[in-house]
Amino acid sequence: MTSVIVFDHRGRVKRGCPGPLEVRITHEGRVYYVSTGIKVLRNEWRNSEIVNRPDSDILQSRLNTIEHAVMLEVNRCLEAHKPINVADIRQAVWGARVDAHSGSQAKFLDWFAETYPALHLAAGTAAHYKSTLARLRTCALMNNWADVTVENVLKFDAYLHNLQRKRTDAEEKMGVVAPALTDAAVYNHHKVLKAMISRAVTIGKLQGNPYDRLRGQFKRGEKETVSYLTEEEVAAFCAQRPVPGSVMAAARDLFVFQLYTGLAYGDTQVFDIKDYKQVNGKWVNVGRRIKTGVPYVSQLLPPAVEVLERYGMQLPKLDNRAYNSSLKALGMAAGISTPLHSHVARHTFATWMLKNGAKIENVSRMLGHTNITQTQRYAKVLAESVHDDFDRMEKLLKKEAAD
Repeated sequence: MTSVIVFDHRGRVKRGCPGPLEVRITHEGRVYYVSTGIKVLRNEWRNSEIVNRPDSDILQSRLNTIEHAVMLEVNRCLEAHKPINVADIRQAVWGARVDAHSGSQAKFLDWFAETYPALHLAAGTAAHYKSTLARLRTCALMNNWADVTVENVLKFDAYLHNLQRKRTDAEEKMGVVAPALTDAAVYNHHKVLKAMISRAVTIGKLQGNPYDRLRGQFKRGEKETVSYLTEEEVAAFCAQRPVPGSVMAAARDLFVFQLYTGLAYGDTQVFDIKDYKQVNGKWVNVGRRIKTGVPYVSQLLPPAVEVLERYGMQLPKLDNRAYNSSLKALGMAAGISTPLHSHVARHTFATWMLKNGAKIENVSRMLGHTNITQTQRYAKVLAESVHDDFDRMEKLLKKEAAD
């Protein structure tokens, strides 16, 4: 009898996707496969060892433990002259195994809280993980490992859809009723939870991910089109001059900088002029987005440089909540009907670039999009704008004909 760990023995794993590691047992010409519950990428499995991962040693140790436990069960079957039954072996191994870190009373949420800070996430992403953990603790549906089920994931989804988000300062002043979480916000909580459960499955703390049985169940709910400002609205916003040194002044200047660079809020908060080079009198840079790591191409246009010069070639640092709250107040003061938030500037920049003849492929690179499909939303905005102009012209012609 022999045993060996094999990767994707069915050959079904697609390129770039993690595949299962299984214990292959060969006895008297027959072959049996027992799942280890661990999945890795193809390039993370070499010469029967897990490599190219920061947790390689931990996973390899767990893999060895599982293989040993499987072989003990196989030997018990042979000694008792029983046939090898994969289902019975798997149940014996997984049912009897107690995780060394968590013990029999292991709590999923405690592991979640201990694990995510060590993942070296960007500040914004870490905030999303912290928020999801807080939601999970409040609803108390998945405290323990045994609670991580399809039923409880669905209950968590229902809980999220019944929540109301916090009002901004501007909304509180106007007496706006706290709205429900958006589909995008709910989706982001699912995205975080799914990622943490996948990690738990990979290291053997869970046997499967409930989300695998819920494919397509949760939608991001993104708009096909985006909100952006007209040239008149941009001019009205830029004409404002809040008290120098105030949060409002910093928010105004940061938004103007975004309007003329297309940088996302997270990228502005780590902006460093040292990353830019002067080429033919222009500030240029090829950086990587904080959120995705995707490269983007940036050049500082005159209004953006003016903002930097006002702060000694730096950008003001603002808390995201304070920034968006200030933007809503600035937008109302400028008579802009569109509720302002940091991403409106990015949308406006993209739409403005396309409207003025920039190629969609180039705009995609300016924004650091992972694929051009993301950028095509802005082209749809322009198409709708063209149709609006046709509609206005049609109404004008009908009016003239009637007169």
